Amino acid sequence: MADTLIIVESPSKAKTIEKYLGSKYKVIASNGHVRDLPKSQLGVDVDNDFAPKYITLRGRGEVIDKIRKEAKAAKHIVLATDPDREGEAISWHLAHLLKMDENEPCRVVFNEITKNVIKKAVESPRVIDKSLVDAQQARRVLDRLMGYKLSPLLWSKVRRGLSAGRVQSVATKIICDREREILDFVPKEYWTISVKLSHVKKSFDAKFYGFDGKKAELNSEAEAMHVVKLSDGAKYIVKDVKVAAKNRHAPAPYTTSSMLQDASNRASMPPKRTMLCAQQLYEGVEIPGIGSVGLITYMRTDSVRISTEAQNAAREFIGKTFGTKYVPQKPNVYKGRASAQDAHEAIRPTNVDLTPAMLKGSLDAGQYKLYKLIYERFIASQMSDAVFETTTVTIDTDGDEVCTYRANGTKRLFDGFTAVYSMGEDEEGIGNNKTLPAMEVGETPKFNGITPKQNFTEPPPRYTEASLVKTLEELGIGRPSTYSPTISTIIDRGYVDREKKQLIPTELGFIVNKLMEDNFDSIVNVKFTADMEKRLDSVEEGNERWQNVVYDFYGPFASSLDKAFSEVERVEIKDEVSDIPCDKCGAMMVYKVGRFGKFLACPNYPECQNTKAIIEKIGVKCPKCGADIIKRRGKKKNFFYGCERYPDCDFVSWDMPLNEKCPKCGKMLVQKMGPRGRYTICSDPECGFVLRKAREKEGSEKEQ
Repeated sequence: MADTLIIVESPSKAKTIEKYLGSKYKVIASNGHVRDLPKSQLGVDVDNDFAPKYITLRGRGEVIDKIRKEAKAAKHIVLATDPDREGEAISWHLAHLLKMDENEPCRVVFNEITKNVIKKAVESPRVIDKSLVDAQQARRVLDRLMGYKLSPLLWSKVRRGLSAGRVQSVATKIICDREREILDFVPKEYWTISVKLSHVKKSFDAKFYGFDGKKAELNSEAEAMHVVKLSDGAKYIVKDVKVAAKNRHAPAPYTTSSMLQDASNRASMPPKRTMLCAQQLYEGVEIPGIGSVGLITYMRTDSVRISTEAQNAAREFIGKTFGTKYVPQKPNVYKGRASAQDAHEAIRPTNVDLTPAMLKGSLDAGQYKLYKLIYERFIASQMSDAVFETTTVTIDTDGDEVCTYRANGTKRLFDGFTAVYSMGEDEEGIGNNKTLPAMEVGETPKFNGITPKQNFTEPPPRYTEASLVKTLEELGIGRPSTYSPTISTIIDRGYVDREKKQLIPTELGFIVNKLMEDNFDSIVNVKFTADMEKRLDSVEEGNERWQNVVYDFYGPFASSLDKAFSEVERVEIKDEVSDIPCDKCGAMMVYKVGRFGKFLACPNYPECQNTKAIIEKIGVKCPKCGADIIKRRGKKKNFFYGCERYPDCDFVSWDMPLNEKCPKCGKMLVQKMGPRGRYTICSDPECGFVLRKAREKEGSEKEQ
C-alpha cells in the first residue's frame, strides 16, 4: 500500500510521474475539475459578496469515489495539478472535497515532468496559494456573471444560442474594426522604378531613391515618366559606398504567444491543435526503450527566462554539435514584457539530448512538428549571433537634374544561430545572401535597362490566428491560457469565419459587436479589459480582494444591462437559404449556427422543428448498400464516418474509409492516425493487413 497519494489532472501525466517514484507513491488523475459552478443556474450570490455556489460536477462520481478511496488509504496526500491559477483552484477544490487542511503543506508543482524535478518538488510541498485561487475565482465569477446575464439579452434581441465573454468580445471587436478599416480603405497610387546595372560583368538592381540625394515619392504616372526620361540610357556614377557589419541576435525561447504564432506561420498548425500537442508533450509521450517521458516544460507561460541548468546543458550541446564559436562568451539572457508573469520558465525541451530526429518515430505528425519548433528555437536562443556584412551603394545619374538610386547587398560572414533557426529576410535584406559587385566612389556601372511599375497602397491585412494572438498579447488582453480558447469560441459561435488562415467577421459578428459597442462600451474597450487583467494579477499577488474586482465591474454592468433590455430593439437576421428541402414540410432549409457549428434547420420553426447536420461527402461508397459515406460529428465533437442512409443502413467507422480494396481479403481499407503518422489498414480487424508509408510533409491540420 502506498504511503503517499499524489493527485494530478491527467492520466498521461500520472503515468509519467509514477514511473519516476517508488512503490511508496501512488499517482492518480482527477481528469480536470471536480467542482465548479452549476450550469443550470447563475451560481453566484450577488447580494452576499458574490459568494460562488460550487457543486460536484455531474458525471464525475466514479472518479471522485476512487480519489476518496485512495485518499482514505494513504498516510499523506499531495496535490500536484498544473502550475497556474486553474491548477491551483483544482487543488483547492480537491482539498475541500477530501476535507484536507489547506494550511498544511500539501501542494507541489512541476514546471517540467522529469525525474529530478519531480523528486525535488515532492520533497518540498507548500501550502495552497489562496491568492492564486482567488484570482481564478475572480475570473470565473466575472465570466459567469457576464455570460449568464448577457446571453438572455442576446437571445431576446438577436438569436438564441449566442454568448458574450470578457475576452472574446474584445477579440471580436478587434477583428470587426480591422474589417471596417479594409472596407473604408481608399487605395493611393504610387510608382517604383528600378534600373538594371552591371559592373565587372556582374549585374544588379538599383531602386529609385529621390532627386540629388534627397528622398522623393512618385505619386503619378507623369512623375514616374519624368524620372524614366532622365534615367533611360543615362550615365551612372557611384557617389557613396557604405559597408557595415551587423549582428543579428538569436530570438528568445518560446512563450505561449510566440509558440502559437510560429506554429501557425511555420507549420500551419492552428492554436487549438498546437495547445493540444503541447499538453501531450508536457504530460508525457511513450518513447520505446525509455517509457513515458515529459518532453517540454509547462506550455502556458509568458516568461522568456530559463534555468541555469538548462542553459548550461544547451551550451554544452551546442559546443559539441556545432563547435565552440557557436557558443557565446556570456550566456544569452532575454528580457520579457513588462507585464509578463515570471512564475514559469520559457517553453523548452526538458532534455536537449532528445533531438527531434531521435523522436520522429515516436511522435505523431503534430507532436513532431511542434517539438521540432520548440527544440530548434531553444537551441538557437543559446547560440552566438549571426554576423552579416551589409553594403549600401548610392548611384546618381549624370545631368542637370540628378536622379539618385540605391542598391543594397548582404553577405553572411558567420551563420551563428541561423545554422539551426532561420529568421527570414528583414527590411534591410539581412537573412539572405544578395551580394553586389565591388564598387568604389567615382566608378561608372553600365546601364542595361529600366523598369517603371505602377503600384497601389493596400489595406491593412486581415488578422490571422497568429497575428491576433500577437495583438492580444501586445494589448495585454487575456493570458497564455486564454489565447487559444478565445479564438476557438468566436469561430464556434459564428462571429468569425476562418478562410485560408484569415479571420473574417460574419454578419452575426458585426451585429453582436455593434450591440456590445452601443450598450456595453467598457466590456469591449481594450484599455478596460487590459486593466481588468492587471487587477486579476493584483489579486494573484495578494494585493487586492477578488470580490472588490467583481464589485467594481458588476455595478455599472448591471445598470447597462437593465437599460439594454428596455431600449435595444430586436435585430432581424435573414438566414442563408440552402438548396436542401425539408423532408417534413418541403420548405427550403436554412443555415443556422449552434454550439457545435453550422447546421440546417427548417425555416417554419416552431411549427416544424426539423434539423439536419450539414453533410460532407468523402467520395467513398458504403460497402453495405452503395450509398455515399458522409463525415459526421459526434456528441463529443469528434468525427466519425457513416452511411447517408442511416438508420436504414447501420454502416459506421471511426477511421476514414478509402476508395481502395484490401489486397489480402478484398474488403474496404481505412486510414488511421498513429504515433508515426497516418497509415492504412483493412476495415476487417480479423484480416490484419497493414500498409505503412513513409511520413509525408504535413500541411495544415484539417481536423481539430
